[in-house]
Amino acid sequence: MAKRSSVQFVCGHCGAVHSKWAGRCDACGEWNTLVEESAGPSSRAGQAKAVKGRLNLVHLDGASAPPPRVMTGIAEFDRVLGGGLVPGSAVLVGGDPGIGKSTLMLQATCALARSGRQVLYVSGEEAVDQLRLRARRLDLQAPTLDLAASINVSEIAGTLEQERSREAAHEVVVIDSIQTMWLDSVESAPGSVAQVRACAFELIRLAKTRGFALILIGHVTKEGALAGPRVLEHMVDAVMYFEGDRGHQFRILRAAKNRFGATDEIGVFAMTDTGLAEVPNPSALFLAERRGNIAGSAVFAGLEGTRPVLLEIQALLSPKAGDGAPRRSVIGWDAGRLNMLLAVLDTRCGLKLSGMDVFLNIAGGLRVTEPAADLAVAAALTSAATGVPTSGGAAYFGEIGLSGEVRQVPQADLRLREAGKLGFDSAVLPRRIAASGKKTRPPENLTLREIGHLGDLVSAFVPPGEKGGDLSGREMLPS
Repeated sequence: MAKRSSVQFVCGHCGAVHSKWAGRCDACGEWNTLVEESAGPSSRAGQAKAVKGRLNLVHLDGASAPPPRVMTGIAEFDRVLGGGLVPGSAVLVGGDPGIGKSTLMLQATCALARSGRQVLYVSGEEAVDQLRLRARRLDLQAPTLDLAASINVSEIAGTLEQERSREAAHEVVVIDSIQTMWLDSVESAPGSVAQVRACAFELIRLAKTRGFALILIGHVTKEGALAGPRVLEHMVDAVMYFEGDRGHQFRILRAAKNRFGATDEIGVFAMTDTGLAEVPNPSALFLAERRGNIAGSAVFAGLEGTRPVLLEIQALLSPKAGDGAPRRSVIGWDAGRLNMLLAVLDTRCGLKLSGMDVFLNIAGGLRVTEPAADLAVAAALTSAATGVPTSGGAAYFGEIGLSGEVRQVPQADLRLREAGKLGFDSAVLPRRIAASGKKTRPPENLTLREIGHLGDLVSAFVPPGEKGGDLSGREMLPS
């Protein structure tokens, strides 16, 4: 009599396996993430067959050169990849539904096919005619691009395994999306933890053995994490997130993991009627609609990966409406860091904003994560509180500590060069201390104001007679 298959419970967040159901996963601490799955009977140790064969050992300093990268033809995409696709690699691209993942991959595959590459685009969400209709709407032409509509991984694997000729073998394979794929050997519905993990493993195994570049498109949950087990991120070589706000035309492709390039690198695109257009100079585009001589606005000289980006930070203060705690609304920045800056301005600089509603916005839809934005946010808050506009030609960057000191940030010279290239005439930054004792020269058209404490910045906005006063009931100056 055959042994009855056992039942196990798998966490949809981390992939941990539990013998019985529980409300909370013991491995990652998430609630209500355990899903019931059936596990087949395990083979006995005595019945296991020994696997014959040996490994192919290669020295690290071997004479054979690594294979050249595959350029997609989209410079912003190649930039985030670290210089193009690596043969035999697996790339996971995630993002919200409708953000433009499929559009970007269709544009990239068409560009690869036009350059003479053998490319296969497999869609589990659309039919082939729908893919052709979307390509016609985007005015994309690639007669040699192979299209397929299937969710069966066994059929996809069988097609790729039959390609024995090097000329006919596909060099790039795109799966749209991994949550729709299904493997007949796994007794679960498509999109479950077991199916996503098994399908990804089979496709990645084929990519490593056959030598083609694999791109997996994945959906994200409402928390912003990739759907399915987090172990999927550890299986691939690169993880990229496609970010953006539906209300803005900008789309950001950000690398969260990359074994063949720099992490935290970004590529900037603009959503148009004909698809995604590359933005080679995002600083000029983010500042295109900026108005000068407005209180509560400051320009931040940021750094995304290896690329300097200048952004406008906007702050708005208003008297607290009604009883209760004041509002703290943040878009594009960390709300906890805003509360910290407000406490430093209150305690160390005497700028009382405890009775004000604070609204902070990073214009353009880009999310800033580096601490170097502290000084620009503080300048925008102080300008909004006093009604004194910041200088239209000034850029700010620097980290602020709890004692009010302005701390050093990396790549200051790169930020200064970007500000000088865009026509800014001054920069407010921390006191530069070079390791060799010699400071590097800034751009000739840029005047530097180096400050060591946040109080030096506040004193430029707050008149001496009002410093230390309570601004919560103060009438704002007209801007």
